[in-house]
Amino acid sequence: MKYRGAYLLSLGLMMTAMTPSVAGPDQSLRPQERPFVVRFTSGGSAQAPATLAVRPILRPGSQQATRATIVPVAVMASAISTDLEPLSGSSPAVSLRPDLRPESVVQAGLFSRRKPPKKGSVCGDRYIRGEKVGAVSSSVRGCGISDAVRVTEVSGVRLSQGAVMNCQTAQALKDWVEKGVKPTFRRRGPIVEMRVAAHYVCRTRNHKAGAKISEHGKGNAIDISAFIMKDGEVITVAEGWKGSSTRSLLQKAHSRACGPFGTVLGPRADRYHLDHFHLDTARHRGGPYCR
Repeated sequence: MKYRGAYLLSLGLMMTAMTPSVAGPDQSLRPQERPFVVRFTSGGSAQAPATLAVRPILRPGSQQATRATIVPVAVMASAISTDLEPLSGSSPAVSLRPDLRPESVVQAGLFSRRKPPKKGSVCGDRYIRGEKVGAVSSSVRGCGISDAVRVTEVSGVRLSQGAVMNCQTAQALKDWVEKGVKPTFRRRGPIVEMRVAAHYVCRTRNHKAGAKISEHGKGNAIDISAFIMKDGEVITVAEGWKGSSTRSLLQKAHSRACGPFGTVLGPRADRYHLDHFHLDTARHRGGPYCR
């Protein structure tokens, strides 16, 4: 019983020492000696330890953490009802999370980042310059454009004449100029103008009698015969395709048109396209047709 009492007493001292106070110290506590503990041998006799083990006492909780756990709900409700007036000595636990932004605000922010179309642009694209033409009608079945535009410039590259087409073709022309024409002639140029050989005209394919209506008659096509550089150099399809240094450039421009346009024809296609590139937005079942 004597030893049991000593054991219980030492256990009580340990529990008291491990209980954190509300107001924690500003600095960490130094380790303290473990209270005297009596050990019992297998024979039941008591044996005192040779040395006293040293164990650090748990650091009490900080004042801020203590206040955060005891702030009553009524205080938070009071802060909300008084237009969120700051609470003296309040902890981050009292801060309110912001509400989600309304969808209208999010959409307004997204649209504000988009640059508005420039004056004189068409098809809702600031990089396609020209004017609206409207509906183009024809007495020939299959010809005509429901909503035509006359394009004079795409991505800073002029057209030698205003080309009438639909917006789908105008967009394809812009994509080709940005991703195909400009990169191809970057070192040679820069390119400033493209010579237009043909655009909208109501006729049959290759002007053959009885043939189907050409994509030109639908506003889906444009023919390019030359590329003009800033220094005045003119690279024509007819002559440039024969030159050793210019042929590779024209071949790159031709191949890079395959994708933005559904049909791409050049000097290797047939005798009708020896002096120009024919580009149209017709779609084929097997993918783009490029020759």
